[in-house]
Amino acid sequence: MDWTGLARARLAKRSPRYGTDVKTPAGPLLGRNPFTRLFLAQTISRWGDTFNFVALVITVHRLTGSGLKVAATVAFEIVPVLLLGFVAGVVVDRLPRAKVMVAADLGRAAVAVALALFPDNLVVIYAAAFLLSALSVFFNPAAASVVPSLVAPAALVRANSALWSAAVISQIAMAPLAGAVVSFGGPSTAFAFNALTFVVSAGFLVRLPISRAEPVRGRSWHDVTEGLRLVRTTRFLAVLTLVQFLAALSAGATSALLVVLARDRLDLDAARFGWLLSAIGIGAALGPLVLQRLVQEVRRPLLLFGPYIVRGLVDVALATVRSFAPALAALSVYGIGTSVGMVTYNTTLQKNVDDRLRGRVFAFFDMVWQSGRLLSIALGGALADAVGVEVVYLLGGALLLLAGAAGFALVRSPHLLTEP
Repeated sequence: MDWTGLARARLAKRSPRYGTDVKTPAGPLLGRNPFTRLFLAQTISRWGDTFNFVALVITVHRLTGSGLKVAATVAFEIVPVLLLGFVAGVVVDRLPRAKVMVAADLGRAAVAVALALFPDNLVVIYAAAFLLSALSVFFNPAAASVVPSLVAPAALVRANSALWSAAVISQIAMAPLAGAVVSFGGPSTAFAFNALTFVVSAGFLVRLPISRAEPVRGRSWHDVTEGLRLVRTTRFLAVLTLVQFLAALSAGATSALLVVLARDRLDLDAARFGWLLSAIGIGAALGPLVLQRLVQEVRRPLLLFGPYIVRGLVDVALATVRSFAPALAALSVYGIGTSVGMVTYNTTLQKNVDDRLRGRVFAFFDMVWQSGRLLSIALGGALADAVGVEVVYLLGGALLLLAGAAGFALVRSPHLLTEP
């Protein structure tokens, strides 16, 4: 049974397509074409994101010495998603998406400058984390939604793989450098670099040729729940919602507390913490390369839900190792699972969800993911301080294993993908 075809057909019946955009053909992706502008903008911005992340977690841990307060930094990044997610989805579906991305980039550049000026003020750090995330709530669904407007359908998997690979290769190259910069030059340098990358990204996106959505008759700007109704009435999307939430309950705490694991259990300095991030990046860079060579159609249950099982096993391993080399190896496997899962997830939603609703659906899944992360961080930070970070990673691994098992069990039910 072609379960993805059934789901796509059901979703397509709900809303007509609109607009005609200039698309990169199914040949070489990079060159003098619109997709290249998006690729360069996101890649350069990722450089700054890596510097910003490393500087933030190291600075907060240095200022407070508390796993809970390190986790709070990430919590401040999550709250805006929950507050603005549905509104952002409507904005992305109603306004020119390129202009939405440019405005978000320029706003984030201003916030990063403020962070560079006051790098040792915990209140400023938390406020900056909140504002950077609030602007990203608009940027991220817009960026995910425009890819099918820039490339031919046959090139969509390669486009998603290229964007993801560039992001993680940037992490490989930049994370150790970021750790060294924070150690020797201070966090202000890292934050200033992040601001510069946002400005450069906006420059690439300002002339991105994406058509504006045509007016939708009978619809209101305030109809922010249309995407939610689509998810509720489409069985596959409902399953994906459950799986994503379970996974987020794990990933929120383990991702936020990796710096705590590195320092308190593995006894690593800032530079070697950067290498842990690079190990994830190395694995994540390999994942899409292998995926493209071995698999023609990525929209399969094995590729959607198998990566959760892999990542769960890695978290259990990280809870037991006490040395640098095994942690590096485990995190590289984690990166492979993450990249395969993300490319499959993005491609599935882009092909199954009509363009008119795509921004709202991506925004909805961002909200699902971030709400799970917020709960995870609240519990994980407290557990790390009370009983140790190892317990957090053991529980996180168990939740990821449960998420993968739930996905396989539910998708194997034939009625799940055919009933309304």
